[in-house]
Amino acid sequence: MRGRPAGRSRLRRRPGDGSPGPGPAPRRTHVPFHRRISSVSTEHFASPSDAPRVLVLRALGLGDLLAGVPALRGIRRAFPGHRIVLAQPPGLSELALATAAVDAVLPAEAPDRAVPQLTHWSGPPPDVAVDLHGNGPESRDALAALHPRRLLAHACPDGPPWPAQANERDRWCAFLHGYGIPADPLDLRLPRPATPSPAPGAVVVHPGAASGSRRWPGERFAAVVRCLRAAGHHVVLTGGPGEDALVRSVAERSGRRAGDVLTGGLPFARLSALVAEASLVLSGDTGLAHLAVAHGTRSVTLFGPVSPRLWGPPPSPDHVALWKPGPPGDPHGRAPDARLLRVRTGEVAAACLTLLRDVRGGQRQDGEAAHVH
Repeated sequence: MRGRPAGRSRLRRRPGDGSPGPGPAPRRTHVPFHRRISSVSTEHFASPSDAPRVLVLRALGLGDLLAGVPALRGIRRAFPGHRIVLAQPPGLSELALATAAVDAVLPAEAPDRAVPQLTHWSGPPPDVAVDLHGNGPESRDALAALHPRRLLAHACPDGPPWPAQANERDRWCAFLHGYGIPADPLDLRLPRPATPSPAPGAVVVHPGAASGSRRWPGERFAAVVRCLRAAGHHVVLTGGPGEDALVRSVAERSGRRAGDVLTGGLPFARLSALVAEASLVLSGDTGLAHLAVAHGTRSVTLFGPVSPRLWGPPPSPDHVALWKPGPPGDPHGRAPDARLLRVRTGEVAAACLTLLRDVRGGQRQDGEAAHVH
């Protein structure tokens, strides 16, 4: 989390809590690909209501929110008469409400995935508080300070053990199961956006990532783009805030086409529509890959320092995770991870073209996700 090399014996900081614990280094999700929503559209979480309230803390990033959707829906089903309030960054409010698992958003965020303050909560204490933010005392204590009637957290005496090597979706569903709340890790699909896509049917290529260690070289993305266009596919490039130079560099190397470069971070509704209507999404291990899974859009995702077993797509032939096994790396390092650099341009292009042939042929089949080593 602090950009240090990830040696096997080093004690890690638990995600979002700042407390040490064993297991792989916590992730920092990519800067949201959408612009901030200046006027957050939420219900008034502090307004009087006869309905008891459940407060869920998961104040992290885009990929984290999407990976937490199955757990949020489990909470929704377990408390059908409650109002579910999610403490999270306000820029993700539109997505949170679209999951149909959340009734309102309590704006909450802190730098570097730290635990935010929740002291602006007002009204009666929550009936139930659920810590989906981390497994240490900081996130537990932030919720406990609101005096909920019941608190569910890994760091509580009755909390389930922390499964350090579990996939993120499975981890939080197992946490709820430990409290007798069923949750399905595969319950992660989002509804189709009402907003039209800026490029329906296109292959979406997103070369960015929050850290250099998870960012495949731009010249390799450009080579794949040239290959896909030569095969007759419409390709658009996307980038989040601060990634304009990277996206333009890939565009110039691959042959710039007017209207096919979407820089600056799309508003979430347009980004969601773009991914939902895409024929394929190619990206690194970042939030856009999770959005592709949520919309059932075929994807090729490039992994480096973190195994797809921990943060990759669920079993499906529609999603290919390219990764080279080896000791875990630093997901927040500045230089591209050695395992990521071992992923070659030819195998990425081949994976994309194989999935795109299936799209054109209308082929869909059941089976395991392809984790190509």
